[in-house]
Amino acid sequence: MPLSRSLSMSSLSGLPLWEEDDLPVENLLLFEVAWEVTNKVGGIYTVIQTKAKITVDEWGENFFMMGPYYEHNFKTQVEQCDPPIAAIKVAMDSLINSGCQVYFGRWLIEGSPYVILFDIGSAAWNLDRWKGDLWDACSIGLPYHDREANDSLILGSLIAWFFKELTDQLRDERNIIAHFHEWQAGAGLVLSRSRKLPMATVFTTHATLLGRYLCAGNVDFYNNLDKFNLDKEAGERQIYHRCCLERAAVHCAHVFTTVSQITAVEANHMLHRNPDVVTPNGLNVKKFSAMHEFQNLHSTNKTQIQEFVRGHFYGHLDFNLEKTLFFFIAGRYEFSNKGADIFLESLSRLNYLLRVHKSDVTVVAFFIMPAKTNNFNVETLKGQAVRKQLWDTAQFAKEKFGKRLYEALLRGEIPDMNKILDRDDFTIMKRAIFATQRHTLPPVTTHNMLDDSTDQILANVRRIGLFNSRNDRVKIIFHPEFLSSTSPLLPMDYEEFVRGCHLGVFPSYYEPWGYTPGECTVMGIPSVTTNLSGFGCFMEEHVSDPAAYGIYIVDRRFRSADESCNQLTKFLFSFCQQSRRQRIIQRNRTERLSDLLDWRYLGRVSRSLPDRDCTLCRNDISQMGLRGVRPSTVTSYGLSPTCCWTVCQPPPVNMANQILFRGGADSNTTECRQTLLDYIINVQWGHVSVRLGRRLIQNNNNRIIPVL
Repeated sequence: MPLSRSLSMSSLSGLPLWEEDDLPVENLLLFEVAWEVTNKVGGIYTVIQTKAKITVDEWGENFFMMGPYYEHNFKTQVEQCDPPIAAIKVAMDSLINSGCQVYFGRWLIEGSPYVILFDIGSAAWNLDRWKGDLWDACSIGLPYHDREANDSLILGSLIAWFFKELTDQLRDERNIIAHFHEWQAGAGLVLSRSRKLPMATVFTTHATLLGRYLCAGNVDFYNNLDKFNLDKEAGERQIYHRCCLERAAVHCAHVFTTVSQITAVEANHMLHRNPDVVTPNGLNVKKFSAMHEFQNLHSTNKTQIQEFVRGHFYGHLDFNLEKTLFFFIAGRYEFSNKGADIFLESLSRLNYLLRVHKSDVTVVAFFIMPAKTNNFNVETLKGQAVRKQLWDTAQFAKEKFGKRLYEALLRGEIPDMNKILDRDDFTIMKRAIFATQRHTLPPVTTHNMLDDSTDQILANVRRIGLFNSRNDRVKIIFHPEFLSSTSPLLPMDYEEFVRGCHLGVFPSYYEPWGYTPGECTVMGIPSVTTNLSGFGCFMEEHVSDPAAYGIYIVDRRFRSADESCNQLTKFLFSFCQQSRRQRIIQRNRTERLSDLLDWRYLGRVSRSLPDRDCTLCRNDISQMGLRGVRPSTVTSYGLSPTCCWTVCQPPPVNMANQILFRGGADSNTTECRQTLLDYIINVQWGHVSVRLGRRLIQNNNNRIIPVL
């Protein structure tokens, strides 16, 4: 049920909930496997964390997350408890009795989902044996020096072992769905399929491995998707084994999904399988009862940022903070992929335009990207100390002035302004003023960089010459560390900082989805994105005029870098020309888009790929019931026996020799996958990760097995 291209934004408020058949979750167990469960290392953490509540609401105690165990994370984020299902307890005990530690508890986030965490270190002694198992299953070898790949194999082997014990315990009682995220979880999927475990599997890639590496190397990626020698490129970057593991997981999964249409195109070329369905990422949107409440939050947090700027630019504070706009870019330090290069160049051009037009607007651009540092910059800390000293001096003089004024008024006198403050008071204020004198420019970076001579952001700042001088209308602050409310420098959480800014700028070249502009949108902050990001494509498709609602989309797919830079500069300059009233109206409009990104509503805009033609109607499938069709019925629907692999007949997965058992994008497997997809028709991220296909077959042992 995709939204119309010409969506009327007035219809967004009060969207009705998605109506669908109730899922028989009492007979199903859903497991979501990701390296980021209780482990914040990337954007996938945000995905699984934000959709946990709505998944728990539907699945209740039949939903479990699985990931690696880290002692600190477990002690601070997880409440240990016993499993609610006896079979899970037995499966865990089987691993524990064999010397592998497994932990169970509730993750203390919204929804409090159950988590099963596997201690990789306790099972590392099995690594060589499990490497042999992986080679026997799919002829993929892992080098000893790749710690991350070896850890992912240990985790995958433990998960496959757990599922083997669990399915032996459950037998015909319940059916299992396992949803795996990214290549780090892929080994568990491959091993589970090779061991013929009776469970339905889903694999989601949030970005292809090789795609990320190629884009980081400044290649013309999207115009040459069909021209890359994938094996050669992966081998040169020493990630061939990882790419093989990723591709094996993609082709072993019953259902393959990705997060955006642009990533679906990429996956088709990089992984040789067209995603069965596109699953846009969402957020937990908390609506305010009154529209002005989020505007008040903007004002409050903006004041806090202004205080930081007062300290950072002490001695050079010759611009009006009420006419100062705060722009920012945030995320992993991937200079080209995240668009920091084009942002810096656009800031240089914006600075020129503001000076030529004699604008009284000043722009302070923040770069929030973690890099290697050894401590805070002394000059930056000094600036905040000077600001605090000035504030204390002003407060002292204010109290003295107020007390003497009050006493004079009580006597019925008009105070003599020349006597209300004495000579000592003026001396203290003069000393405070002299303390603000500065003979150097305000620093560009807030920290001491370990190697500032080769840092890409600082090198480009030197190239464009934006050193925070008095004449510049654009100032730059590079904060090479994630924000924290406990920081002595800028004590703000990321959410508070975003709410206090005026514009988020994310001109990414490689961004499979793009949570940063999405987070801006739900907070009512306008943002810049591109048509090479999943978020940008999503907004372009479902909102008729994104710019009118504070979503500026830079064309980086069909324009040259210089043309894209000019377009971004135009967006930034036009934003600077808006009045305060216009910015308030635009923030109201932006906030109204938040319903589009709510996990509760994303089901209605999920859209399958062109090859998802359904040959069997939903009614026919629902009549089959959970124990539905037998193998003979499958062939009667005209499905080729060679592509109807079941769990009891594992497909060949010899990725090292590039044997793509699905035959790539042209393989005639759409109808087979549709048997699972038809009940998954929502692979709903909003309503759940996955729906198990109703159309199932039985093997000789009467095990219920989903058709691939």
